[in-house]
Amino acid sequence: TRDWPVVIVGIGNLGHALANYSGFRSRGFRVVALLDADGQRHGEVVAGVVVRPFDDLRAIVREHGVAIGVIATPAAAAQDVADQMVDAGITSILNFAPTVLNVGAEVAVSKVDLSKELQVLAYHEQRKATHETATETA
Repeated sequence: TRDWPVVIVGIGNLGHALANYSGFRSRGFRVVALLDADGQRHGEVVAGVVVRPFDDLRAIVREHGVAIGVIATPAAAAQDVADQMVDAGITSILNFAPTVLNVGAEVAVSKVDLSKELQVLAYHEQRKATHETATETA
């Protein structure tokens, strides 16, 4: 029943996809800012939201009362982004970067590992193929 303001950091292909994901709004999450360190992205409009400099993070968190941040950056940048999110007051992070984040115990981190999810699906496909082969030879 609550409207949760969210910031997404990293507006590459994945960040674009996340910003355009309609499921956030229907579940009470409102993307209030898209942030990127790449100056060439600043001013770009994605899903109706203007991409702003990452340096604006602290002001956006304060202005919108943001508690949830999404990291969609390369692994090399993710820890610095997480550190700055925590410093700005964000207390929950959804991490899509392929790395483990080290944050304090007061910060909740949920990691989405897309390659792991594909491995799980490949495992199921392999089991089906093995079962079908065994059934055909029986």
